Amino acid sequence: MNHLSRTSFLIPVLCFLCLQIQPLHSFSTQPMNCTDTTRLCTSFLAFKPQENLTLAMIQSMFDVLPQDVTREGNGHGYIFIKKNCSCLSKDKVYVTNSTYTVKFSGGYVYDIVINAYDGLAFLPNTTRQAKVGAVVSLRLFCGCSSGLWNYLVSYVMKEGDTVQSLSSRFGVSMDSIETVNGIQNPDNVTAGALYYIPLNSVPGEPYPLENDNPPAPVPAPPDDIFSANIPTIHKARVPYGWIIGGLGIGLALIVLCIIICVYLKSSSCLSESRGSHAKPPDGKISQKFHILRKQSFCCTSRRSICCKSVDWKQTNGESSSHQITIPKGLATDIFDEKPVVFTYEEILFATDEFLDSSLLGHGTYGSVYYGHLHDQEVAIKRMTATKTKEFMAEMKILCKVHHTNLVELIGYAASDAELFLIYEYAQKGSLRSHLHDPQNKGHTPLSWIMRVQIALDAARGLEYIHEHTKTHYVHRDIKTSNILLDGSFRAKISDFGLAKLVGKTGEGEATATKVVGTYGYLAPEYLSDGLATAKSDVYAFGVVLFEIISGKEAIIRTEGAVTKNPERRSLASTMLAALRNSPDSMSMSSLKDLIDPNMMDLYPHDCVFKLANLAKQCVDEDPILRPDMKQVVISLSQIVLSSIEWEATLAGNSQVFSGLVQGR
Repeated sequence: MNHLSRTSFLIPVLCFLCLQIQPLHSFSTQPMNCTDTTRLCTSFLAFKPQENLTLAMIQSMFDVLPQDVTREGNGHGYIFIKKNCSCLSKDKVYVTNSTYTVKFSGGYVYDIVINAYDGLAFLPNTTRQAKVGAVVSLRLFCGCSSGLWNYLVSYVMKEGDTVQSLSSRFGVSMDSIETVNGIQNPDNVTAGALYYIPLNSVPGEPYPLENDNPPAPVPAPPDDIFSANIPTIHKARVPYGWIIGGLGIGLALIVLCIIICVYLKSSSCLSESRGSHAKPPDGKISQKFHILRKQSFCCTSRRSICCKSVDWKQTNGESSSHQITIPKGLATDIFDEKPVVFTYEEILFATDEFLDSSLLGHGTYGSVYYGHLHDQEVAIKRMTATKTKEFMAEMKILCKVHHTNLVELIGYAASDAELFLIYEYAQKGSLRSHLHDPQNKGHTPLSWIMRVQIALDAARGLEYIHEHTKTHYVHRDIKTSNILLDGSFRAKISDFGLAKLVGKTGEGEATATKVVGTYGYLAPEYLSDGLATAKSDVYAFGVVLFEIISGKEAIIRTEGAVTKNPERRSLASTMLAALRNSPDSMSMSSLKDLIDPNMMDLYPHDCVFKLANLAKQCVDEDPILRPDMKQVVISLSQIVLSSIEWEATLAGNSQVFSGLVQGR
C-alpha cells in the first residue's frame, strides 16, 4: 500500500518534469528540401537580437559584413541577415554555414546554440558539454525561391504571430506565405517553428553604425533674450557674397596651379624622352631608365613610363648585338600598358651571366634569378622560347592587373632562344620556404600572427583577380611556392603563366581545358572534367590554409618508407580526418597533433579551429558549397582581428610577445 502511494505520487512529478524539460528543445524546425544541388541564392534570416548584442557580435555570429545586416523599421526589434544559401548535395536541403564562440561554460552546446540563434540554427550533436571559448561549427536554416519571388526570409514564429499578421507586416499576401510553407490551415501555425516569408525586395533598412538616438532638445530661451539679441544678430551677419567670391578666386588659383604643374611635368618628360635616345658622350648605353621611378603625373601607365615611347630597336648607333629582340607574335597593341623592353645584354649583366649564386629557384615554366637592374633589385624569370604561350599569358595579365597583393611586372627581354620576364623582387622569398623545414633554409619560423596576415594578403590578391578586374581570371596554380613575401612579410601572388580568362563568351568558366597545376592543390571536379573555375582556386587556397596551420606539404609522403614508390596522401584528406575527430576548439586533440610544432604552442586555439574550418569549407568536394574569395576574405579578416586581440593579452610576457612580433 505504501509502495502504491509512493508510485502515485511520483507519476505527476515525472509528468511535471517532462513538461518543464520539453520547452528546452521546442525548436522542431526542419530545413527546406531542395533538388538542384548546383543552386546558390541570396537569402535572409530574421533575427531578434538581445539588447547586449552589438553589431560586431552579430557579424561574428553570422560571419557577415556590416552591409549584410539591415533592421526592421516598425518597432518589432528584428534585424535581417543576408547570407548565401546553397543546396547540400548529400542531404538535399538548403543551409548556410557559420560558427559560434561559446560565451560561458555549463550546459549543453546544443541548447546554447539553439537559444542564441533563436531557432535559426541546426546542430546535429546534442550531447557535448559547453566550454567557454569553444568555437562551434553550425548550419543555419535558409531557403531559395522557386522563381516566383526574389528572396525567402527564414522566420521563427513567436507567440501571437499569425499568417495574417506576417502578411501585413512584410507586405506580402497570405496566399504566398501559405504556398511557400505548404500551410493547409492558416489558423494552425506553431510557435517556435520555422516559416519562410517570400519577398521581392531586400527587407529592412540600413543598420545604424552609430548611436542614432536623437540628442535631448535644448530648452527654449525666454522671449526677452531673443528680443535683446536681435540687434546683435543683425550686426554680426556674415557677408556671404564675400565668402562665395573668395572661394571662387581660391578655386581658380588651384586650377591654374594644376595646369602649370601639368605643363612643367610634360615638358620635363618630353626632354627626358628625347634625351633617352641620345648617345652618351662615352658611347655606352645609358643605364638609367624611368620606369622604376614613382608614378609621374603625366604618365598614364602605372609603371610610370614617363611619356617615354619604348622603341623596338635602339636608335643610338649601337651595334646589332644590342638590338632588342621581340618575341614572335608579340604585338605592341595587345597591352593596356606597354611593358618595358630590356636588351639581352642588360639581363646578362644584371644576373652576372646567370651565375648559380643568383638562382632563386625553379618555377613552373622556368628558373628565377636575382638581379640588379639600374640600382633596383629584381627577379628575372628565364624561359625557353618554346614557352611563348605561358610568357604571353603572364604579360597580358600583369600589364592589366595591378594590386598590392599581386607581384608587379617591370618588363621583359628576349633573345633568339630564350624569353625573360622581370618582376619586382620579393626579399623574403616564397611562403613555402618559410613553412616547410624553415630552419634548414635559414629562416625563422613564422609566428601565428604572421601566418594569418599572409593568408589574408593572399586571399585579397586572389579575390581581386576573381571579382574586381575588368575581365575576371582564374589563377589555376595557387600554391605556397607561388605566394611571395616582401621585406615586411606581406604576401603577393605570383606566376600567372597558367592563369585563364573567365566570364567571357567562348572562354567562360564552363570551358574544359587540359588539366594543369600542381597535384595536391587540384580540385576534384577539375581533375575529372578539366573545368577551371574560381572555385578551383578556392580549393587550392584551402590546401594553402592547411599548410599554414600544419607546416606540412600538400602531398604527405609516408615517413620512413624505403620502397621505390612510397605511399602518398593528400594533406587535405589528413586534415579533414582530424577535423572529424575535433568537434570544437576545446576538443581538438586530433587536430593539435597536426599543428606546426615550430609555433611552439603559441597560438589561439579558437582561431586555429576557425582557420581549419574555413580551410575545410574551401576544400569541400561540392564546388557550390565552397565560399567565394570575398567570403574567405571576410572570415580571415575576423580571424586576424581575433588573433591580434589574443596577441595583446600576451604583451605582459615581454619575452613571448617580442618573439611573436619579430619580423612583422
